[in-house]
Amino acid sequence: MRSKGTAAELERRRCLAVQRVFDGYSADEVADFLGLDVRSVRRWVSQVRSQGWRGLVAQPIPGRPRKLSYTQEKIVLRWLRDNPTDFGFATELWTAARLARLIEEEWSVHLHPRSLRRWLHAHGFSLQKPQRIPRERDPEAITAWLADDWLRIKKKRIVNGLPWR
Repeated sequence: MRSKGTAAELERRRCLAVQRVFDGYSADEVADFLGLDVRSVRRWVSQVRSQGWRGLVAQPIPGRPRKLSYTQEKIVLRWLRDNPTDFGFATELWTAARLARLIEEEWSVHLHPRSLRRWLHAHGFSLQKPQRIPRERDPEAITAWLADDWLRIKKKRIVNGLPWR
């Protein structure tokens, strides 16, 4: 498992460990002092002897290549500023599935909606749910009910000299 730290920090630590061994300290002492495994210190010393100091240069961490280029990502983020109905969707709600479908249509790149949600979250977007408002809702009727009926219901009644609700 790779140690924590930037590539430059790890390279500096490797060089320091090898330099200490060349200064006369044992690999066990150097490993104990730096909190490393002794096998790592011995491997680094061996690399310096066979390849020179360039053998300790930090190597890139291999990983899965990006599915979208930097330019494509910028285009996707620009899409999110537009209305989904402009792209032929029925409602004005962006979903990860809709965005994945659009990306696949545009560039033939398949992205799973779950990974796309993580990508969106990393770019500052959060899940939003639209506020549902029933079609039958009548704001004027609600205001009238609150002004008349609610006040009548809420008033305290006095029964036998005691407040009753």
